[in-house]
Amino acid sequence: MDIQRVRRTGRSYAHPILVLMVQHSDQPFTRVGVIAGKGVGKAVQRNRAKRLLREAFRMIYPSVLQGYDVLLIARKKLLDTKFSEIKEVINSLLSGADLLQTNDNH
Repeated sequence: MDIQRVRRTGRSYAHPILVLMVQHSDQPFTRVGVIAGKGVGKAVQRNRAKRLLREAFRMIYPSVLQGYDVLLIARKKLLDTKFSEIKEVINSLLSGADLLQTNDNH
């Protein structure tokens, strides 16, 4: 995935704990990138934030539309958030971006 392209030209959906960026892709599947900058904390905190985002997205991935590049950018407040809330936020942002399959699409 070309992270710079997604950051430059993708649509952005913000929340206090993370930012979701989306760009249509020519791939038949959806690719996901996870970023935690130094503002999140030291290496241990950044790695934990990325693990939380990857695992939450992994659980939601089956219901995500294919053919997109998705970038999840952690914010500092993510580390103080319960895992269930992180999943809800990702779900909500994906829904706002129209990236979740509806029952009509199945």
